[in-house]
Amino acid sequence: MKHRLSNGVLATIIIVVAVLVDQILKLWVKTSFFYGEEVKIAEWFRLVFIENNGMAFGMELGSKFFLTWFRIIAVVLLIWYLQKLRRRTDVPKGYVVCIAFITAGALGNVIDCIFYGVIFDAPQAPQVAQCFPPGGGYESLFNGRVVDMFYFPLCEWDWPQWMPVIGGQHFKFFEPIFNFADACLSVSVITLILFYSKYFINSGKKKEEATEEIGEDTPSSEIPTEE
Repeated sequence: MKHRLSNGVLATIIIVVAVLVDQILKLWVKTSFFYGEEVKIAEWFRLVFIENNGMAFGMELGSKFFLTWFRIIAVVLLIWYLQKLRRRTDVPKGYVVCIAFITAGALGNVIDCIFYGVIFDAPQAPQVAQCFPPGGGYESLFNGRVVDMFYFPLCEWDWPQWMPVIGGQHFKFFEPIFNFADACLSVSVITLILFYSKYFINSGKKKEEATEEIGEDTPSSEIPTEE
C-alpha cells in the first residue's frame, strides 16, 4: 500500500512552500525594481512593481491597522481549522489543499504588513529599496505595504459610444496587479466554490442526521466528538 501524506503534513508542506515562493518573489522585486518600474515579458504579461495598503488585488477596506489585524486573525482561524482537519479521513485532499493555499496566501500578505515597513526604506525612483537601511524603514511595525508585481493585460477595447454609462470608455482585461499570495487566495476560493460546494452541503446534512440518530436520550458522555 502506498504511503499517503496526512492532511496535516500536506497542508504544512503547501503553506511553507507557497509562503517561501511568495516572499522570494517579493524580496526580489522590492530590491531589484524601483517603484512603478515595468518589465515587459510578453504583450499579455508584465512585471510591474507597486505596493498597496488594501486587500487582494489592491482593493481598499477600512484602515491599515484594521486590515493588518483582520489578516492576522484570519490566518490564526485558518490554521486552527486546518488543525481540526488534519485527522479527518472523510475530507477530500483537494479541499485540504485549497484551505492550505488560502492560509498561505493570507500569511504571505500578513508578513508584508507586519515587517516590510520596518525592514525596507522607500526611496524615490529610479533608486531601489534597501533592506535594513541605516535610517530605518518607511513605516512602523504592522504598517507595511503589500508588494504586487504580476500584470496580465490580456486584451483591451473601447466600448461603443451608444452604450449607456460606459460608452466610449476604454476597457482593459485583466487590469489589477497582484502577487503570488493573491493568486493562491483567489484560485483556491474559486476552486472551493466550483468543486467543493457540495462537500459543505453534504457535511452539514451528515451532522444533522448524526444528531437525529443519537437522539435526545443519549447521554452526553456517549456522544462522539470530532478530534
